[in-house]
Amino acid sequence: MQAKIVKAVVLLAGAGLFAVYQHFQKPAEPSAPARAPSAQVQTANPGASTAQAVEQIRQASRNPDAKFWTTIQGKVVKLLKDDRDGSQHQRFLVEIAPDITLLVAHNIDLAPRIPVAQGDAVTIKGEYVWNNRGGVLHWTHHDPKGRKGGWVEVAGKRYE
Repeated sequence: MQAKIVKAVVLLAGAGLFAVYQHFQKPAEPSAPARAPSAQVQTANPGASTAQAVEQIRQASRNPDAKFWTTIQGKVVKLLKDDRDGSQHQRFLVEIAPDITLLVAHNIDLAPRIPVAQGDAVTIKGEYVWNNRGGVLHWTHHDPKGRKGGWVEVAGKRYE
């Protein structure tokens, strides 16, 4: 009985460490080599229209391995409290289609806070990562290591 409990604790600890490791991984770059086909990583076309981006995100909602760079347009529907665990992130929800709302996690340790309000129209370039609530768009700012980063445009001004 004790051996089973020890195994369960070890497995849970391993899973927790793996989750922490995944959380702190750097985002995939748009020009990074493709992964094996079984990983089903999608790469966004940089010139893709808003409709194409929405469709790509709609399809990604069925793929827990989805992770790609994209540019979206939408409306801020809710401002959320900043995430203060680890790197601080400004968070807000953007509706890009009647059935799709994304969480935007903008790192305010690396870039200035974006002056967004509920109802603002925004255009955002960042890395989409699947989650069970529709997905998150992050790396919406410059990359301090000089790789290609993202940005947020609101009221005609771009924030990187």
